[in-house]
Amino acid sequence: MINKSIGSRIFDGFNYTFLTLFALVTLLPFIYIISVSFAEPEEVLRRGFILFPTSFSLEGYRYIFSTQTIVNSLFVTIGITVVGTFINLLFTSLLAYPLSRQDFEGRKLFMMLIVFTMLFHGGILPTFLVVKALGMLNSYWSLLIPNAISAFNLIVVVSFFRQLPEGLEEAAKIDGCSDVGLLFRIVLPLSTPVLATFALFYAVGHWNTFFNAIMYINDSKMWPIQVWLRQIVILSQGGIGDSTQFDQNYIAPPSQIIKMAVIVISTVPILLVYPFLQKHFAKGVMIGSVKG
Repeated sequence: MINKSIGSRIFDGFNYTFLTLFALVTLLPFIYIISVSFAEPEEVLRRGFILFPTSFSLEGYRYIFSTQTIVNSLFVTIGITVVGTFINLLFTSLLAYPLSRQDFEGRKLFMMLIVFTMLFHGGILPTFLVVKALGMLNSYWSLLIPNAISAFNLIVVVSFFRQLPEGLEEAAKIDGCSDVGLLFRIVLPLSTPVLATFALFYAVGHWNTFFNAIMYINDSKMWPIQVWLRQIVILSQGGIGDSTQFDQNYIAPPSQIIKMAVIVISTVPILLVYPFLQKHFAKGVMIGSVKG
């Protein structure tokens, strides 16, 4: 055991204290949001800032779930997140593998074109025209295909693939394994950390799908939950919207309660995914970005 000097102990104590206080400060907004969402309407109107409500109520959640539309939109979002993340990982892996091979001719040119898309973008209107020309308007494909590959994520995955041992690939080819078999049997199983990391990145992006859904989907029955939660907030503030979607027997609670309940509903489900990927998260990002 290393004996630390008094100065080192004081410094460590200061760091622990500062980081603990900082962590508590970052938790305050989450505590406030959850507390207000479960507080009684009278208490919210009376106190304003609440960290620990004296009484609990589910009025905000009852109002939000007074219509089957929210439940349906939640399943829509789950479907988009699961299918979209699978498409992202599949397409990213299929493109990253040949770009990581030294014997692939033209890989530098393709990498330059990919990096170019990170610096320059056609804009909203050209993208909309492309989606329309492909017949994807008012369909879930408009939320899945245009963002199938992230250029930044692709570059990191390419870097990760490059640092895999070449001897494994050579041994597999001697045994008669094809390039496709090599990718799915050797490369991808060894790439669990980086794939799990970017699965989380892609999943969060799909879960928060908002602007593209408004731009490409006209049928409100196909809207993901983020769009509907925005509509609820607008209605709670007296804005323009279709209030007939909600049970008129429920009296809308204060808008502050509805806002916080909306944040909880839209945030908690995706947060529950993180613990299952946490052990791969730091390792995947560091290996893919530092090595190679």
